[in-house]
Amino acid sequence: MERLANLYSTWRKQDAAKIEKLAASGSNREYYRIYDNDGSTYIGVVGTSREENEAFVYLSQHFKKRMLPVPDILAVSSDEMCYIQSDLGNKSLFDELRGGRESGGRYNVRERELLEKTIRELPNIQIRGARGLQWEHCYPQPEFNEDNVMFDLNYFKYCFLKPTGIDFHELKLEANFRMFMKDLTEEKFDSFLYRDFQARNVMLDDDDNPCFIDYQGGRKGPYYYDVASFLWQASAQYPKELKQKLVDVYYDALKNYTEVPSVRHFRDRLNLFVLFRTMQVLGAYGYRGNFEKKQHFIESIPPAINNLREIIKEGNFPYPYLIETLQHICDMPQYQTVEKKNVSRADGYKITSNNIYNAHPSDGPATFSKYDNRGPLVVRVFSFSYHKGIPEDTSGNGGGYVFDCRSTHNPGRYEPYKKLTGLDEPVIRFLEDDGEILTFLDDIYKLADRHIERYLQRGFNSLMFSFGCTGGQHRSVYAAQHLAEYIHNKFGIEVIVNHREQGIVSELK
Repeated sequence: MERLANLYSTWRKQDAAKIEKLAASGSNREYYRIYDNDGSTYIGVVGTSREENEAFVYLSQHFKKRMLPVPDILAVSSDEMCYIQSDLGNKSLFDELRGGRESGGRYNVRERELLEKTIRELPNIQIRGARGLQWEHCYPQPEFNEDNVMFDLNYFKYCFLKPTGIDFHELKLEANFRMFMKDLTEEKFDSFLYRDFQARNVMLDDDDNPCFIDYQGGRKGPYYYDVASFLWQASAQYPKELKQKLVDVYYDALKNYTEVPSVRHFRDRLNLFVLFRTMQVLGAYGYRGNFEKKQHFIESIPPAINNLREIIKEGNFPYPYLIETLQHICDMPQYQTVEKKNVSRADGYKITSNNIYNAHPSDGPATFSKYDNRGPLVVRVFSFSYHKGIPEDTSGNGGGYVFDCRSTHNPGRYEPYKKLTGLDEPVIRFLEDDGEILTFLDDIYKLADRHIERYLQRGFNSLMFSFGCTGGQHRSVYAAQHLAEYIHNKFGIEVIVNHREQGIVSELK
């Protein structure tokens, strides 16, 4: 820390007010937060490898020139063993996803939005970041190649497969390894392979925009690798439907930066890298868990096996002996788990046509409603208890839509949720994990889309939706709140949401 303090003093021409060590990460680098006398903060880094530090400093400076969201390098020591960078704060994507991770993959709407925003930004650093990059500065090597692949495959074999005690044929496995290696390296890319792209290495600013850190191991290579690394991270336990959605988001974003292969080719290639990355991760978990006896890595093995089981089931891989061997691992008694079906949130119905009836001369002149052209449209959404009656429509339009939520699973029947409402995170996770409320809302979103589109065209100024359940506390509150947010986000119109039995009224403008 003394070297870092000296570097800061030389750079700022004054001593730091305070320097505190931050929690250790997965690497050997040490991180410190440095406090200035005026309240400003910076991050100081002390590394153990000069070459690794040089790589990070060079990449950061290059990415900054490309206007990418990475930290500024502010000062570097003469021996290049420590440096100071801008402080991106304490808000990491990993921490913001804690709720979904700790609830076994039950990610709520905001968490899913953060994931979409992050993976949409990934091609920016992969493709734009690669332009003009001098690859020889990358550490420990400039390009993803056959040696990389064989090293990681053998790492899996010696650190994970062999300790399982499964009997396998070395030469047959080696032959499949080489086939696998050739397939992984047959396409050449001019993109930046982040290599350690994970939620821990993404910081969020005040507007939840992602900023990237810890890319010092990056090199020239295939962009599929980072997608696999991010979405198939074992501890995250992203539901299958969520992963598929995020792959689609990434693919669409990639089109903005480079020519993309067909969807089928993209998914086939991605599957290869998901399998490779999963084997690589199991090798690391085997070493850190079985040999170094670190409990966190031992506990991470079953979720990684679940990923392996899923990709074997979904993929069509031309490596029969390798897949047979991996299947033996998945079938081991200690890795048998009861798989839980997860249901992801739907995006709602998207209008593909604005067809409006075209008048025919034989129809004669049209008559018009007295409510036409009175806009702008205001939508009111209620939650209520059927025991206390359906909400009154004060606009005089007759009450609009009323939906009965009582057919869906009721969290109010369970003790932990009885004092909570559909606005509370535990109830939201219960309902979204169960999935019935999501299916219920899918049809309502479609109906609301068509109705609101037409009301806007005609200039109507009032529309009402009401959701009822037994107590007006859980299901109806959840449904009303989510429809209100959906309508406001999609159409940008004013929505008043009234949770009658809870005494909560809010406006979305």
